[in-house]
Amino acid sequence: MIKVTVCGACGRMGRLLVRMISEQSDMKVVVAIDAPKTPAAGQDVGELAGIGKLGVKIIGAECLAEVLRKNKPDVLVDFTNAEAAVQNVHIAGESGVAVVVGTTGFKPEQHAEIRKSVERVGIAAVVAPNMSVGVNVFFKLVGEAARLLGSGYDVEIVDAHHAHKVDSPSGTALRAAEIIAKEFGLGKENIKCGRPAGKRPRAKGEIYIHSIRASDIVGEHTVTFAAPGERVEIVHRAHGRETFAAGAMKAIRHVVKKGKAGVVQDMQDVLELR
Repeated sequence: MIKVTVCGACGRMGRLLVRMISEQSDMKVVVAIDAPKTPAAGQDVGELAGIGKLGVKIIGAECLAEVLRKNKPDVLVDFTNAEAAVQNVHIAGESGVAVVVGTTGFKPEQHAEIRKSVERVGIAAVVAPNMSVGVNVFFKLVGEAARLLGSGYDVEIVDAHHAHKVDSPSGTALRAAEIIAKEFGLGKENIKCGRPAGKRPRAKGEIYIHSIRASDIVGEHTVTFAAPGERVEIVHRAHGRETFAAGAMKAIRHVVKKGKAGVVQDMQDVLELR
């Protein structure tokens, strides 16, 4: 039985993860963590998730190190925010607990800090901006299209999410842009977020990302490759958050059974798409 700690247990993804983990025959939630000094502390996480009592009380993140030592989970799953996730990975590593991180909005230095923590203590880790199986096939297709079409095509990326998403552009859109830039032989400086107002022609090699934040859109990403006389579009639409949680189940099993110690892997490794 895989013992799981869920960080961000009171959020939408956290509650969904609790429900989905509880449906699995090979895993269970043993620790539920939310923000420091959370007002939900002491509540049963199963009741909060709408599935009845699980016998697991919500605990504030200030107690994370203590409860990891006490409960000895196999893996910590983090859907919080970038700053909290860096700290949670560090604490998990010190406790010898593998990590699955689906949090987005990391700065480059935060990614580097997570990698350093994982390598130093030698835990298994999956860190992915999007855990949907379909999105990771989308990444594969985007890379193939960029390789086959070549840098003569203009590229525009649109990401659409709900009004409450705090990071812009999305981690998924950035990853798609980075994949294209690599295939085109370009650097990250060629990736532009939004088009500035005024009169300015498109420069060669620019990859533009445009972000929509409105209402309850779960997540949509469109990559357009355009050349004179034609365009190619690759689209992924998430109909619900269940697709992200289903991918997280695969990542949990991967880090416990196949994950490489001291190496940060992503969903391309989990799904064997490399």
